Amino acid sequence: MVFGLLKYGLNPRFHPKEFIKESRDLKPSYDVVIIGGGGHGLAAAYYLARDWGITNVAVLEKSWLGGGNTGRNTAIIRSNYLTPEGVEFYDESVQLYKNLSQELDYNILYSERGHFTLAHTDSAIRTSRWRAEVNKHLGVNSEVVYRDDLAQMVPLLNLSEDVRYPVLGALYHPPGAIARHDAVAWGYAGRAAELGAEIHQNTEVIGINVENDKVISLETNKGTVTCGKVLQAVAGQSSEVSRLAGFDLPIRTIPLQACVSLPVKPILDPIIVSGSLHVYISQSDRGEFVMGGSTDPYPRYQTSSSLDFMEGLMGHILELLPFMGELPVLRQWAGLADMTPDFSPVMGETPVQNYYIDAGWGTWGFKATCVSGKRMAETLATGVTPKILEPFALDRFRTFDLVGEKGAASVGH
Repeated sequence: MVFGLLKYGLNPRFHPKEFIKESRDLKPSYDVVIIGGGGHGLAAAYYLARDWGITNVAVLEKSWLGGGNTGRNTAIIRSNYLTPEGVEFYDESVQLYKNLSQELDYNILYSERGHFTLAHTDSAIRTSRWRAEVNKHLGVNSEVVYRDDLAQMVPLLNLSEDVRYPVLGALYHPPGAIARHDAVAWGYAGRAAELGAEIHQNTEVIGINVENDKVISLETNKGTVTCGKVLQAVAGQSSEVSRLAGFDLPIRTIPLQACVSLPVKPILDPIIVSGSLHVYISQSDRGEFVMGGSTDPYPRYQTSSSLDFMEGLMGHILELLPFMGELPVLRQWAGLADMTPDFSPVMGETPVQNYYIDAGWGTWGFKATCVSGKRMAETLATGVTPKILEPFALDRFRTFDLVGEKGAASVGH
């Protein structure tokens, strides 16, 4: 392999294929404009072209592809949610993820690890049983395991009773997996561009023109474009962009911090999560331990990290996995989580005609990249909201028909 790389790297006649061609100037008009060049927006562009033949599409990203929350998440994929609506939705995404490398011809490093949600109290055990029954009813592989099982399945886990929060059991979800977040974004981007979609980086939407409650055009830092339909998929900036269109969202934007250790040889295969302690940890394909916790205690639009987060997180991590005390932290960061009152996303129509939204992802948007892109593309192409998206309509906050996922998303992963 090394000699092959040298052969092509030193050959002046070798010109690698350009994965994504440099964007042309914006055209005056598009059938669909997607605001946001993260995983969700790029996936929607791909499925619009592949499934519906709609290629007169522009993806507008104010910075670089995947530079927002797609590049700041911790890449966990699962479907062991609490509500039937949530389980069905995320399980479709898991199934799409499994074959995504082959479909896109781009290795996303999908790795099925198994996902353990630890329970430290009797009430957490009851919630685990509840989730397991809902999962099984819908054909999703989940079961409650106890201390003897955990000792065999996760031998590195500290199961001592002489700790502040002893582990009583866990919800075990074998399909739980991880993938490379940037690879997912670039894989979708490359295939969407090949099929005809235009991807414009460093192109910021600064105004949205609405007439008679219908979107007409977008003002960008590179000019004005008219559009047939618009999809907003901007993660933590959802509330700010929707205000440009003239409506508010029931969303609070709160930073979520994470960190990684220096890489070591593979020693922790499964994904470990504790909803009670608000921590999670997995080991990446590069050997880094990826760690994070709950959102910050107050809303803000900053992605700076804090010592307070690190101290609180490490206290719980060292209780669960004492060997981590010898491992240096490499870096830490934060993303912006757009949290809804019921801890479920907002997808579909808005008060503005032909303006659609993909928002409210909190801290669990990466795992929904495939299904949200596919189903939002269907919505844009047909003008009809698919049944799987109906529970997540914005209008549910008016009718109080909520999809309460806090019991399965309190840590957010």
